[in-house]
Amino acid sequence: MTAPVLADLEVGQEVARRTVAVDRARLVRYAGASGDFNPIHWNERVATSVGLPGVIAHGMWTMGAAVAVVVDWVGDPGAVVDYQTRFTRPVPVPDPGEAHVDVVATVGALDLEAGTVRVDLTVTVEGARVLGKAQAVVRLG
Repeated sequence: MTAPVLADLEVGQEVARRTVAVDRARLVRYAGASGDFNPIHWNERVATSVGLPGVIAHGMWTMGAAVAVVVDWVGDPGAVVDYQTRFTRPVPVPDPGEAHVDVVATVGALDLEAGTVRVDLTVTVEGARVLGKAQAVVRLG
């Protein structure tokens, strides 16, 4: 895969798209890797007792799954020099089954002088945004 070239990009251009599946087993593995064992991410009773629709994915897992689309597009994780988002809605993960997180990456802004592109991410589950103002700044070339 060839790395993207800043001069070839246009604001509004879609550069990547992916659907990421998450099930409860993945949540347990993520909890072990991250150290975040909050029971809302694995225990239905606890999650519903605090007003959630059921077990939800970790916010940081969702954030990481979204930016992975950008990393794969650019081909170098070190090229992502800034990444920010707001958590707007939880990602309920059914049992049995899985949730599907849809990520669309588009060019939001170009800075030819700095050699960077701002990539805006639209991150949804069943059509509802789960991350807001998700933006990654990528240094190209």
